[in-house]
Amino acid sequence: MNPLRTLAFKTRGVATADGAGVKIRRLLGHRELQMLDPFLLLDHFHSDNPGDYIAGFPPHPHRGFETVTYMFAGKLRHQDNKGHEGVIEPGGVQWMTAAGGIEHSEMPEQEDGLISGFQLWINLPKARKMDPARYQEFDPSRIPQDVRDTGATARIVTGRTSTGVEGPVRDVAIDPFYADVRLKAGGVYEEPIPAEKTVMVAVRDGSLKVQDADHRPVSLEAGELGVLTDGKAVRLEAGPDGATALLLAGNPIGEPVAWGGPFVMNTEGEVRQAMLDYQAGRF
Repeated sequence: MNPLRTLAFKTRGVATADGAGVKIRRLLGHRELQMLDPFLLLDHFHSDNPGDYIAGFPPHPHRGFETVTYMFAGKLRHQDNKGHEGVIEPGGVQWMTAAGGIEHSEMPEQEDGLISGFQLWINLPKARKMDPARYQEFDPSRIPQDVRDTGATARIVTGRTSTGVEGPVRDVAIDPFYADVRLKAGGVYEEPIPAEKTVMVAVRDGSLKVQDADHRPVSLEAGELGVLTDGKAVRLEAGPDGATALLLAGNPIGEPVAWGGPFVMNTEGEVRQAMLDYQAGRF
């Protein structure tokens, strides 16, 4: 039996705004938890007030990392300067490898109603930071489900479960695992995850029980991000109202990080070069 990972740290993040004023909660990428190699940032957007989201994320550049947008409610239309365009719908995912450079926009495909989702930023190793930009995009029907008899269903975006369910996203440098875990009241999802991987859990609604360092149950509540360490398996148990959470894992890169706004490179000189390249139209 694999030893279970324990909760090392949890945070509610900080309320902030991004893009053209979209209100978000930043769970990773703030003073309390600045980075979790290879993960750079995790934002949760959730509002039924159009004033919180209608201005969207107008055209902006990226270089040196990947962005993952996963929707629970509402729709986002994205466009880029490479000729790609599409709409991310509830249960769908867009995995954008910005790599050597791209300019894109993400705009609400609605004028009212609830919009809800997460955006994750993932670092790239130096050897792949200047690869050509590319997209992997999948609508909800192409995200397979890992259904357990323990009251758990997980939609697998990338990675392969112990039951043989494999997500559609491929060829990602950090060998990630990305699952949308949905639990009935008291339901349990347990999955082996190699000890070398970084693991975090973001609770969207309900509550979860995980173990602390003394193997006692401790709660993760809706809106919290938990960092799990020291083990070879994850066990998530839902509270009395069930739970929905993202379970995220990936291999640390272990390289220097120089971060300048939308550019994440290894040195400050490379960040400055990214700015010059973008201003000169070389993206």
